[in-house]
Formats: sequence, C-alpha cells, structure tokens
Amino acid sequence: MPRMLSLKTASAALFLFLFTAAPDAHGQKQTAGPDISSLDKLADDFWAWRVKYAPFNGDDVPRMERPAGTRDWSLAKIDNRRKDLNAFEARWKKLDVSEWPAPKQVDYRLIGSALSRVRWELEINSRWKRDPNFYIEQTLTPIVEALTVPGPYNAAQSREILTRVENIPSIVQQSEENLSNPPAPFATVAIEALDGVRERLQKMAAALLGSTTLKEQELNSAVQRSADALEKFRQQLEEKLPSLPKETALGRDAYVFFLKNVALLPYSPEELLAMGQQEWNRAVAFEAYETQRNNDVPPLKLATNIDSWIKDIAIKELSIREFLDKHGILTVPDWLQHYTLRPMPEYLRALQGFGEMDDFTSPSRLKENCIRYATEPSANLGYFWRATAQDPRPITVHEGIPGHYFQLCLSWKHEDPIRRHYYDSGANEGIGFYAEEMMLQAGLFDDSPHTREIIYNFMRLRALRVEVDVKLALGQFTLEQAAKYLQEKVPMDVNTARQEAIAFSTGPGQAITYQIGKLQIMKFLAEARLQQGEKFNLRAFHDFVWKNGNVPIALQRWEYLGAGDEAQK
Repeated sequence: MPRMLSLKTASAALFLFLFTAAPDAHGQKQTAGPDISSLDKLADDFWAWRVKYAPFNGDDVPRMERPAGTRDWSLAKIDNRRKDLNAFEARWKKLDVSEWPAPKQVDYRLIGSALSRVRWELEINSRWKRDPNFYIEQTLTPIVEALTVPGPYNAAQSREILTRVENIPSIVQQSEENLSNPPAPFATVAIEALDGVRERLQKMAAALLGSTTLKEQELNSAVQRSADALEKFRQQLEEKLPSLPKETALGRDAYVFFLKNVALLPYSPEELLAMGQQEWNRAVAFEAYETQRNNDVPPLKLATNIDSWIKDIAIKELSIREFLDKHGILTVPDWLQHYTLRPMPEYLRALQGFGEMDDFTSPSRLKENCIRYATEPSANLGYFWRATAQDPRPITVHEGIPGHYFQLCLSWKHEDPIRRHYYDSGANEGIGFYAEEMMLQAGLFDDSPHTREIIYNFMRLRALRVEVDVKLALGQFTLEQAAKYLQEKVPMDVNTARQEAIAFSTGPGQAITYQIGKLQIMKFLAEARLQQGEKFNLRAFHDFVWKNGNVPIALQRWEYLGAGDEAQK
C-alpha cells in the first residue's frame, strides 16, 4: 500500500542518516568541531519544547517536570508540533559530526533518536487518532502524577491539580474530533477503564480537600464537569463499538521503524523472538532447579500489616545499599535518599489503574525520598505486589536501589545536560531487570531460597513479554490471546495479565525493553571484561552504565569500548 511504502522509505532514510553520519570511534580526532555548541543549543531547545508537549502515559520512568498550565490536543496544535519537529530535524541534520569525539557523537545520536520518538508518536504509532486510551492518559494520568508527589499541597500545587481536572472536558472534546475508527479492542479497554469514573473522581475530591488549599465548591464543580465529559466519551465509544475494526496491529514496517530509529536496537523482530525464547527456556529451567532444591523449605509469609511492611522494606533497603558497597558492585553516593513504602492516600486509591502509584522524585527534588504507595498486604494482591508482600527486596532492587530510583537520580545529576533527560526505557528497564539477576548471582538472596524462585519467575515474565510485544505488533496475537498467554505461561493472575497485554498492545516496543536491555548489558559487560582483562573493575563498569542509564546500551557500548558496530548497524 502507498502509506506503508512511504513509511518504509522514511524509516530507511532516517535510519541511514542517523547511523552513517559519523565514523566509528576508532581513529577519530579528539578535537571538537565548531558545531558542538550548536548541538548543545539544539538539545536545550528540544528538551524545553519536549516537556511542554510530550504526552502523558502510565509509565513511571518517563515522568518529567512539566510547566504548569493546560494541555491541548487539537488538530491545529498537533500540526504545529509536527512543524516544530520538522524544524528540529532540519537543525539536527545540518550538523557535521564527522570529527567529533565519541561522547559528543553519542549525544548527537541520542538527540536524533529522541526526535524519532516524537515522529513515532505523531505519525507512526499515532495513538492520538487511533486509541481512546490515549485520552484517558491525557486526562486522568496527569492527576495521578500530580498526586503521587506527597502532600499536603501548597497553593501552586493545588492550583495545578485543579487545572488538570478542569482541562479534562476540552481534551475529551478534542478526542472526539481526532479519533478515527479506533480498533474495537482499544475502545473496549477504554470503556472498561471509565466504568464508574464519576464515583472515583468524587472519592478523590472528597479525600483530597484537606490536603490542598482548594475550595470545596471549585474542586467539586470541576470534578462534575470532567465526569460529565468522560461519561459522554464512554457512551460514544459504546455506541460506535459494533462498527469499529478489530485489527490492532501496527505492522512490521512501523515496528521496525521503532526498533531502528527510536530504540536503536540492532535486531530484527525475528531475532528478538529468538532471544526471548532462549531466555524463557533458561528462566524455566533455573526456576525448576530452584523449586526442586527448596522442596523442604517453609514457604514465605506475607507481611502481617502495612506498618510491619513499611519497617521491613526500610531495613532491607539499607541492607541492599550496604551489600552494593561491601561487594564492590556499585558506588552508592552519600546524597542519595531512600526508596520507601508509604500507605496509599485515599485520593490516590480512588484513581488506581490510571498511573503507577509511586514517586521517583525529580531533578529538583533529589533531597526527597522516593515513595511507593501500597495498600494493605493480603493474599488477594496482584502478581508483583503479592511477591513484594512476601519479600520486598526484588521490587526494591528493580524499582528503588539499585534500580530505577537510583539510576534516574544519578542520570539527573549527569554533568552532560543532554543525558539528564529521559529518552527511552530500553536502557532504564534493561538496567532494572539486569539488577534483579545480578543481585541474585552476587548473593543478596542467599538467605531466602523462595525469593530466588520469585526472581526466576520474574525472568519468565520478562522473557514472555518479548514474544507478546512482537506478536501483538505484527498481528500474530490479538489482545485477548496475549492476555491468556501471559496468564497461563508465567503464570499470573487474570487482571495483571490483561493489564500487561493492554499496555503492550497500545504501546508497542516498551515490553521488550526489560529483556533485550538486560541482554545488551550482559553482552556489554562480557566484552568489557574481555577487552580490559585484569584491569576490569565491576564497580567502575556499573557506575558508568548507571550514570548513563538514559542512553541506549548500543551507544554506551560504543563510548565505553570504542565498538561502534551495533550503533551503526
């Protein structure tokens, strides 16, 4: 079809330019060319623009400090963003990087990839015109993000919360103009998500008032108008549902564009499937060995209540930090605050499902603790939280120390401003997942055999995510088939499996980041160990990877080893 041919042509052109604009790091001159300042200026302009217009999503890693005010997804504003993107790309393409040192060439390609992500969002995986859930993320997710920052809220924070509530009707109106025959499975998911939305918003408002400077009447009036708009949106989707198309897949060309231009992965979809299958086999085998080994070990017990859970995670977080330093795994800076658990406020409890219930802090709040909000522990918790109620260390390792919170804080303090900004979760999630098995192999879980089983079961899930992501994007799985597949093969509870499948279907390319990023880091480590021999230092290697954790692994590898083959593939 003409559209797909033009997409392939655009993808090839962008990829060719991105990866042939600079030579391999070996043999390059080490003097900076005159245009390096032009890249820095371009990056400053682009990131300032990006925080204004980047869409919200349910992922917690890419949250950013945004300017206060309303958001606009009208067709006119989208067209303006497309023009802005064209201008940024034109500036980027004019730069001659052929004689730049490797670190600045990495920065150059990082910005090129960030530009490709915007192109992906606006024109290729254009959720703004094909996915009703996109508008749930632009209306309710911003409220969740504002409320995950711990209260009470001052006047400016309170006003921003109210602004985000008041912004809902206009964004819903824009969705009605923008959406064109969204896939029925996406519409069904949105209909289910908005069931009871008025009651949930009312509960949020009632619980929130005491923590803000807002007046009851102004908040309640805004909530009612927003609930009216969202209920109307839901009703319209229900009416259209019988006539909507069933197909959700973006197709191979679009998916390859993401892999090559956004994620900077040197792999085809088929190679990704083979990598995921091999890791699935390994995870199943290792879990079987561990389970057999632990036949006579008493099972793990759930935390008895929220208070004991909070104390347990605080103690174990400190022990993990000590373990990292004692075993020479990572440098833990004195300024880094703590990953903590906190009871979920009622105003957040009312909005569960519209965003991750945590706060990794931000560049301007590095002196604050990271917070994960939790409900009372019980046997009815979902897949991840039931495991966390048994032993909080696996989730702490992935989400907190040494995972996302740790890595993001290090990146936010990077001396290179281009690398301080979130770029793509391939490296971030790869680091978080890599940390799990790395800490297992280092001996952190030697005292808890069944916790090792949890780690191996997590590995099964992340390996399966690769297959599900690829097959959903290529049209080899429906959303329901993907959910059932995860439910049976991990195994995991029905609700978590469905939520995972929904996320992968509407946002292709994210689910592969855990497993593929981890494999890239392991290959990177093996090559560094071989190249450096006895001089190899694990702590130094990890310090580099974590500090540059917003940078794709292929680019990190090029800068650290001088190996540009994957970055230029």
